[in-house]
Amino acid sequence: MRLSAVFVGLTVLLGSSLAKDWWENGNFYQIYPRSFKDSNGDGIGDLNGVTEKLQYLKDLGFTATWLSPIFKSPMADFGYDISDFYQVHPEYGTMEDFENMIKKAKEVGIKIILDFVPNHSSDENEWFKKSEDNDPEYRDFYIWHNGKVNATTGEREPPNNWMSVFRYSAWQWSEKRQQYYLHQFAIKQPDLNYRNPKVVEEMKNVLRFWLAKGVAGFRIDAVPYLFEVEMGPDNNYPDEPLADNVNDCPDPMDNCHYKHLYTQDQPETFDMAYQWRAVVDEFKKEHGGDTRILLTEAYTSFENIMRFYGDGKRNGSHVPFNFDFLTSVSNDTKAGDMVSHIKKWMDAMPKDVRANWVLGNHDNKRVASRLGVNRADLFNILLQTLPGNAVTYNGEELAMTDVFISWEDSVDPQACNGNPQTYYGLSRDPARTPYQWDASNMAGFTTGDHTWLPVSDTYVTVNALAQMRAPQSHLQIFKKLTKLRKEPSFQDGDLNIEAIGDDIVLYSRQKEGSDLYVVVLNLGKTDQTIDITQYFALGSKAEVITASIQSSNVDGQVINPSQFKAEAGVGTVLVKV
Repeated sequence: MRLSAVFVGLTVLLGSSLAKDWWENGNFYQIYPRSFKDSNGDGIGDLNGVTEKLQYLKDLGFTATWLSPIFKSPMADFGYDISDFYQVHPEYGTMEDFENMIKKAKEVGIKIILDFVPNHSSDENEWFKKSEDNDPEYRDFYIWHNGKVNATTGEREPPNNWMSVFRYSAWQWSEKRQQYYLHQFAIKQPDLNYRNPKVVEEMKNVLRFWLAKGVAGFRIDAVPYLFEVEMGPDNNYPDEPLADNVNDCPDPMDNCHYKHLYTQDQPETFDMAYQWRAVVDEFKKEHGGDTRILLTEAYTSFENIMRFYGDGKRNGSHVPFNFDFLTSVSNDTKAGDMVSHIKKWMDAMPKDVRANWVLGNHDNKRVASRLGVNRADLFNILLQTLPGNAVTYNGEELAMTDVFISWEDSVDPQACNGNPQTYYGLSRDPARTPYQWDASNMAGFTTGDHTWLPVSDTYVTVNALAQMRAPQSHLQIFKKLTKLRKEPSFQDGDLNIEAIGDDIVLYSRQKEGSDLYVVVLNLGKTDQTIDITQYFALGSKAEVITASIQSSNVDGQVINPSQFKAEAGVGTVLVKV
């Protein structure tokens, strides 16, 4: 049955005669180092393991890889609690190992981007220890407060109702200093004080140090939390109001119980991002070489994310992560909504910046678990054929799935602050399990007999080696997409996108004088026949470039686009013959 032509349209002109910088239209790959490749048999991934697999990433078509934190850490939050911003964590290797990785990356032709965690340090960082000791140089490196005395009980208690992202009060009492310190994440992650110019300069020096080591830029973690509102004239901080959806989050010890008017998205946050951009720009100016870039992580309003690009006078993040596909797309998302998400971003971007699209990361359920294994290829097709930058979390190219982690095996502090009944919904462990390299013991991740998180039971059949050898696999499809992405029409072509009915997302990419490509995504559960020629001038014949693994169409097959069968849950890329 042919569909009625109910659609939403968008045309975006993208052609440009300007030469591209290395990162524009880049393909970025997130490595969670602890789970990527273990080189010494201790069950924990490391830098030498990353170095060993850089050629693999280059062969897959990636431009750059960004590593979740590799800095010295007690691992209370698995690297996001940093005890020394200038040292490599010993479990991951040495500074020499890091330098060897950079050298190998240059040889291979792939950029290394580091995770920069500016909001907080570990409580085992020397800065915090000195601050807790009231050292004059470090006294105000963190957020300290006397708290208040309860009028009824006479006991000292936190200054206000601010809650940690990981539940419970965001204030922790220090017996040594006899004050509370703020921690918006784990207790062992005290917040740095960005109203202190010494902190601002120290963190800029951290950037300069690693830039001098040869990194290509930074992914900046948890940006919205950098600043808190200033204290009032009474030297107190205000309570945060209750959330609008408080009935959906009734526990007053939970972060989601409140609106975060005073602890997130303060105006100074954006200025700080612009200052960091100035640091990386100055480094290139002073030292030459390629552009060094910033990628920013901010779960915030759409308007705020756009502000991270810049303010019209100053530049900000090159890649302010677009989390719409992570936060707003589900199994029930209709085609019109999907097109609206894409249109919204493309329409709102400032001039002379690049779009970006993020499908997964280490903090969310894997794409194949969240949106379905049968639709994993469809979403990778979407990611790789839209204009701008694509960001892939390690394992998504294999359609790896979440692994069940028992309460006893859970290590994520976000989960451990729950209980045996609630932990799994909170846990990020299931998406952080070891990468599945082959069908040997422990999925080829380690030569040891244990891993820091359990390996998936699916590794015997779902692994990189098997998919590389298979004539058709998720990985083979992914490689075709990254190769296709380098074609002129995907580099510089216009985007014309439409939603047909509830299920079909249909769009074309074409640069003048180059091939016309059409992408068909059926988000629905039933096959549907469409006449693509009603929307795009494909003529009487089109060739299948690639399609989801379960598609009945094969690569190279010539089809009639006026009677195209859009199969349920399948993505297809066509080119005009």
